[in-house]
Amino acid sequence: MKPSHHRNRDAKGQYLFDLICHHLNLLEKDYFGIRYVDPDKQRHWLEFSKSIAKQMKCQPPFTMCLRVKFYPPEPAYLKEEITRYFVFLQIKRDLYHGRLLCKTSDAAMLAAHILQAEIGNYDPGKHPDGYSSKFQFFPKHSEKLERRISDIHKRELIGQTPETSERNFLQKAQMLETYGVDPHPCKDVSGNPAFLAFTPFGFVVLQGNKRVHFLKWNELTKLKFEGKTFHVYANQNEDKKIILTYFAPTPEACKHLWKCGVENQAFYKLEKSSQVRTVSSSNLFFKGSRFRFSGRVAKEVMEQSAKIKREPPEIHRAGLVPSRSCPSITHGPRLTSVPRTRRRAVHISIMEGLESLRDSAHSTPVRSVSHGECFMPRSRSQATDASERTAVISDEAYSPSDSVLPTPVAEHSMELAVSRQVNGAPCSIEEEKESEAGTPMRGEVGDFGAQEGAGGDTALSEVEQVNKFVLSVLRLLLVTIGLLFVLLLLLIILTESDLDIAFLRDIRQTPEFQQFHFEYFCPLRRWFACKLRWVGGLLINKGE
Repeated sequence: MKPSHHRNRDAKGQYLFDLICHHLNLLEKDYFGIRYVDPDKQRHWLEFSKSIAKQMKCQPPFTMCLRVKFYPPEPAYLKEEITRYFVFLQIKRDLYHGRLLCKTSDAAMLAAHILQAEIGNYDPGKHPDGYSSKFQFFPKHSEKLERRISDIHKRELIGQTPETSERNFLQKAQMLETYGVDPHPCKDVSGNPAFLAFTPFGFVVLQGNKRVHFLKWNELTKLKFEGKTFHVYANQNEDKKIILTYFAPTPEACKHLWKCGVENQAFYKLEKSSQVRTVSSSNLFFKGSRFRFSGRVAKEVMEQSAKIKREPPEIHRAGLVPSRSCPSITHGPRLTSVPRTRRRAVHISIMEGLESLRDSAHSTPVRSVSHGECFMPRSRSQATDASERTAVISDEAYSPSDSVLPTPVAEHSMELAVSRQVNGAPCSIEEEKESEAGTPMRGEVGDFGAQEGAGGDTALSEVEQVNKFVLSVLRLLLVTIGLLFVLLLLLIILTESDLDIAFLRDIRQTPEFQQFHFEYFCPLRRWFACKLRWVGGLLINKGE
């Protein structure tokens, strides 16, 4: 839509999110969100209750990506197949970028399910020796792992439909320690690197190849941050209180971490959205940030999903595209053998793309569908016993460097994307950086004006810091004035009123109050009365 259209220029996040979900025919949309990256390469989730333009620190067109924001506790039991498919794409992406780290045996099984779902049954005529090495499932491969993937795909998964393979993939993924992890890089009090994350089951801290902390949602009591410092408060076994402290790379990264924690805690822990309260990052009213989760909580989402009754929408699955040249691998119309350099993400600009998105939105006739009704993590809750706080998550250290920003972005080009994973094809590390980065590169600065460069971003950041400081001072001033007003009101009641209340009478009879009353308050009252009479006399004389 053209920039002159005022309605879309002031569109809120909910408007864009609803358009995208309607376009994708997605009803179980509460698990998803829209992610963008600011010019400082800090990730953010788009707030649906606020204007899109006001959340962006750059000029349009804006870069946004559809992502799973709240991972379902049991993704294999989601009501609709189309929802499971989009969650499958997200988890496949997590696996590719090192977020879903797991042991070699689990990795081979997951990759084999991806192969079965996206290229179908093993066919000796189409799949030559070493065919699995042509596809990139993980940040790095070994020949042993590739052989194991091929063996499983050949012998154990024959006959599985794409839907069955995707469901089995989800069932396997949800049992892993790093399922649902959206890692936030931090350092502990000793300066050691750590990754903090919020999952459907609680708060986790990953260091090396181990999960060093796991706090269930019912144990976590408070999340706070100040500057770069992030605090986690928890109670275990009613008599054991825990305070964990970590340091984020920047204040903005710390604030993003805190907001993610507040949203996840509300989504997974609360019974109803009516229980959501505005949360402050500080104990003092006039200091810190305030934030409120908007949306339905997990239990409400599950209840709403159970009521869905419609004809299952058609799913346009895309085949797995090899990461290297492999012209002999084909699988009918489902395989999209497009060279990687020619594949492009879907572009939707808030100014130019909303109109076309709305025009292409479609709906589907309804029919009763029955799937698993229970979403709660039965097997997972048994596996993550409260006493099991440290667990080995992988054969190697957890280091999702290619999916955690700030990410180095290639200087020569960058694509603006709303969704990288709609087509289901895995992308290269370079393409991932392009799809996640949300700031124009040097060659594109001219679109925004020659004056808006790094200096403009720095100036904007300084202005925001000044605004935050002024706001904090104003809050402090208001609180001080309020306290003084309350004290003055109490003083007037004590000295001028005839209220015969026990505690007031006791105060009046103290020697300190008597001295204050006669030596300070009475002279001050006479002075004010004199000044008022003088001002009154001046006004009367002028009137005559």
